[in-house]
Amino acid sequence: MQLLNVSFGIFAFMPQGWLFMLLIILLESCVMSQVLLKQWLNNGIFTSALASNLASGIVGFVISMILTGGWWLVIWFPWVSSNEVNVHNPKAILGLVIYYFVALVLSVFIEWGLNHLILKKKFTARNILRATLLANAASYLLGAVLITILCLI
Repeated sequence: MQLLNVSFGIFAFMPQGWLFMLLIILLESCVMSQVLLKQWLNNGIFTSALASNLASGIVGFVISMILTGGWWLVIWFPWVSSNEVNVHNPKAILGLVIYYFVALVLSVFIEWGLNHLILKKKFTARNILRATLLANAASYLLGAVLITILCLI
């Protein structure tokens, strides 16, 4: 549990952070593969999901640095540090919900754009958008569940 008391900016650069992010990318790859090909995993879709999540993560990192005056991702995963969001404050929870929704929308927009560039020869823009939206909904739902569970511990 000691790892949960660090900023995600630190956690992200630890082996456990890389493992967490890889699991999210695998989840999104599986969802996209199911939506687009009716199979559990496809190398081309995995590559696309990896690239689009990397791009989305970099944009999130830069936006976080701008919004926090240079702190690494301190607003990304509030469950990793009690200094980031007080879960007992209703305004903080509302801020987290708004932030999480905005992050979801931006992630879908960025990832769909890159997924479309990579996969447009095989799939329609609409199908790629649907797959990207469902993949992000699955990963953000998992993240919301984890945040809720960890806030209750």
